[in-house]
Amino acid sequence: MSFLLPKLTSKREVDQAIKSTAEKVLVLRFGRDEDPVCLQLDDILSKTSSDLSKMAAIYLVDVDHTPVYTQYFDISYIPSTVFFFNGQHMKVDYGSPDHTKFVGSFKTKQDFIDLVEVIYRGAMRGKLIVQSPIDPKNIPKYDLLYQDI
Repeated sequence: MSFLLPKLTSKREVDQAIKSTAEKVLVLRFGRDEDPVCLQLDDILSKTSSDLSKMAAIYLVDVDHTPVYTQYFDISYIPSTVFFFNGQHMKVDYGSPDHTKFVGSFKTKQDFIDLVEVIYRGAMRGKLIVQSPIDPKNIPKYDLLYQDI
């Protein structure tokens, strides 16, 4: 289903999306088109994109074409989903050590819709970090990898 969502293939395109998306949550899915977990997430994103069109813009970003952002957001596991609002990076407390991105696929469409709604409402109130509405059982667990320390 990744062919249904717009793709950003360069740093310039990602920069432009971050700067130009106004009054909406910008959802950037970092991953690879051929990865099975990315395809599962892309299916959820494409099925919800029309429902969320008034409050979110969803883009796919290939980690191999945007190494600057891959390194900046420390994308060591794919897929990783990063959120912005009016050019500001939105952080979400998932109950894990990393609040900068969601790693893995969402279990249900409703989990993703609920998360975007919470980010949108929080951002409209000026918050830069929000509490995740997703049941902790549905959040993938992983260990942080520290490289070159």
